[in-house]
Amino acid sequence: MVFDYFALSEAIAEVLRARQAGRAFAPERLAVPVPGGVLLAMPAADEAVAIVKNITVHPGNREHPVIQGEVLVVAAATGEKLAVLDAKELTARRTAAVSLLAARRLAPRPAGPLCVIGAGAQAKTHIEAFRQGLGVRDIRLVSRSRPRAEALAAALAGQGIAVRVLDEAAEAVADASLIVTVTTSPEPVFPDAVPADVFVAAVGSFTPHAAEVPASLVSRAALFVDDMASARVEAGDFLRAGVDWATVTALEDVPDAAPKQPSGPVVFKTVGHALFDLAAAKLACR
Repeated sequence: MVFDYFALSEAIAEVLRARQAGRAFAPERLAVPVPGGVLLAMPAADEAVAIVKNITVHPGNREHPVIQGEVLVVAAATGEKLAVLDAKELTARRTAAVSLLAARRLAPRPAGPLCVIGAGAQAKTHIEAFRQGLGVRDIRLVSRSRPRAEALAAALAGQGIAVRVLDEAAEAVADASLIVTVTTSPEPVFPDAVPADVFVAAVGSFTPHAAEVPASLVSRAALFVDDMASARVEAGDFLRAGVDWATVTALEDVPDAAPKQPSGPVVFKTVGHALFDLAAAKLACR
């Protein structure tokens, strides 16, 4: 069965509307340092369902997944356990759906070409989501590990998704209208030599000291985030560029219908939020 990323992006849009209406709630996530990584705890709830996602993130993992954990789903009214979901898979899919929602609303040229930098789980789900939700056909993949990129391209080919593996990010982004960065790199992973109407989803970094996107591109782009409070603390791509937060717009403040397309580059920074996990958990429990 093909996973429906479009439906999940709509579910995320709905939970953002619910938060604006005071019907969905989530505090800032709790982060606890552990050797080599961090433990994150993220609760969220609406009138129907409550969740707690507990995950560990170990960027240096090679023999084990970088992200591991689970999502407990309960009925909000009674506390009855409804499900325990794999946090790695849920996180990968809902993050791609958030990026898809942002691209649907904000990308000047949503049909591609698409360049994805990174070759892990998030690269796979973002390619699937953008192929399904936007219909992109020209897809390029860049990774510091070419064998890993080629393995991902082969797996996607089995789903009927053609991907070209390139060695140089500069070549891959030169005419791309969509760029997605899904790495653990603390430094920019592509040069600021991109089309004037590019849409960038910066996904991989979630600490104030890491930035996948060049500061010069951030400084001249229209800026958007998945969650304003979290981004102010964790969005290194914006913090290192010294952005004026008054110029940054939260995704929930972009209209659902016929939003005004920004002129020039668009950078959407996503650091994650428990409300997105709530949307994915509710969809999974249907």
